[in-house]
Amino acid sequence: MNPTIRHITFDCTGEPYELARFWSEFLEHPISDVDKPGDDEVLVELPSGTPGLLFVRVEEGKTAKNRIHFDLGPTGRTRAEEAERAVSLGAQVLTDRTLPNGRGWIVMADPEGNEFCVERGELDKVAD
Repeated sequence: MNPTIRHITFDCTGEPYELARFWSEFLEHPISDVDKPGDDEVLVELPSGTPGLLFVRVEEGKTAKNRIHFDLGPTGRTRAEEAERAVSLGAQVLTDRTLPNGRGWIVMADPEGNEFCVERGELDKVAD
């Protein structure tokens, strides 16, 4: 039998619950009912069959670019609207790599500095 990916884990030096709240609000999925502020581990539950996002308190800070990150595709919003919504929740724009023809992505960081990308959404027009 092959192993199953149960969680995608984020180390955080701040409050795991607060970082989980950012991702919970951004992805619109709940924090586990058993987790509460002050916990050292907090889980954002994703749909059945999808690994959850686990936020774990650690001592050491982030020192380099993530070696793995999310590429997120907006649903019902444009890339710019999704990036603006992420910023309103506490993210920051690192680099806007949107091309003149509409292709590309926006590189962002969550409140702990973990990078993720917002790609063009179904509402973005692309010139070929």
